Amino acid sequence: MSVISAPIEWVDAISRLALPEKSDRRLQELMNRNNDGALSEGERADLEALVEVSESLSLVRAEALQLLGRSPQ
Repeated sequence: MSVISAPIEWVDAISRLALPEKSDRRLQELMNRNNDGALSEGERADLEALVEVSESLSLVRAEALQLLGRSPQ
């Protein structure tokens, strides 16, 4: 494993990454429609893409929080 140094401010900024508000609202809307079984094929593709981005952000945030010695909120 390689080690790099980074300013603490960068790691802190990464720990606060999140989907933009508009994308988060769209994700919630699509998840609700999915629960109702009312998604079109295009909406299903959008949902899958947003979930993938959200999961990636969560993993990156978790790593940053671990480096900072913090717990997820």
